[in-house]
Amino acid sequence: MEQTGRKIIHIDMDAFYASVEQRDNPDLRGKPIAVGHAEERGVVAAASYEARRFGVRSAMSSQKARRLCPQLIFVHGRMEVYKEVSRQIHEIFHEYTDVIEPISLDEAFLDVTENKPGISLAVDIAKEIKQKIRERLHLVASAGVSYNKFLAKIASDYRKPDGLCTIHPDQALDFIARLPIESFWGVGPVTAKRMHALGIHSGVQLRACTLDFLVREFGKVGAVYYDFARGIDLRPVEAVRIRKSIGCERTLEKDISRHSSVIIELYHVAVELVRRLEQKDFHGNTLTLKIKFHDFKQITRSLTQARELKTLDVILPLAKQLLQEVDYAEHPIRLIGLAVSNPHEDEDGSRRTWRQLKLDFEDC
Repeated sequence: MEQTGRKIIHIDMDAFYASVEQRDNPDLRGKPIAVGHAEERGVVAAASYEARRFGVRSAMSSQKARRLCPQLIFVHGRMEVYKEVSRQIHEIFHEYTDVIEPISLDEAFLDVTENKPGISLAVDIAKEIKQKIRERLHLVASAGVSYNKFLAKIASDYRKPDGLCTIHPDQALDFIARLPIESFWGVGPVTAKRMHALGIHSGVQLRACTLDFLVREFGKVGAVYYDFARGIDLRPVEAVRIRKSIGCERTLEKDISRHSSVIIELYHVAVELVRRLEQKDFHGNTLTLKIKFHDFKQITRSLTQARELKTLDVILPLAKQLLQEVDYAEHPIRLIGLAVSNPHEDEDGSRRTWRQLKLDFEDC
């Protein structure tokens, strides 16, 4: 396959926020720490590896994290510091290539098929990048190397922390065959549960499924799973990323289930969303409602309109319409979020190929 000539690296910083805090404060080194707020309704934003050994994970409630690890130390996040460190990491990337696709502050794809130093092996570039991050920034990164983004991402997760894994083209199919289905990019807990019900638990079982079957069961993304099972991912590393969504969310002081209270909170989130849309001059026509219940179960509901969604008189009625699909009478709500996504087509009328989309919900 032509794609096997590409050289893609995925760099993922290990426990990034927590590691920066431990680097900057020697008293925290070797101790279980969580970046976040310790109060009753706080949430863990990141956990050190010492904390992860107790089962503490990001997005976990602070109270549950404290129960799992009574000696857990909470540290308030310093986003401006993390952004600056991320910039320094990208300076290292640019010593090798300018074809860099940031995924978040702590991870990125690099296309080093053609690279500035003229190094023939991508794994050697990955080793140098890891070493420079360690020496210059005193932080640890994991790296995955392969011929496409899907496999490079899988590889970077394979030997964390401080991992380095290469998946060669002639090894890819055997490697994928052994993967649990949960390890596939784009397969979350809900999709994994559906796949298990269909008897799909591993890459080799996914590969045995026909394209028609996967599309029938999972829609358009079924074709992506079909390709991934065969080691195919034609998505390019995009040096300039188009913002895919604008969103905001509000964690409530108390769980609510009264309709009038929910509508009031939804109104406040919608007002903030409109403000952010205006500030970023963002245009999209899909609205997504995110609800997290008192037990931390989370759902999203979306709808797409032909018109742009940018004013309160348009967004709020649609948000209320989506809310009607949510049963919260017996399941009090802890968090409400709204996001606008699905930007219009490019001026030439083309649309980009499939890519994983993470909606950019941020605190209101």
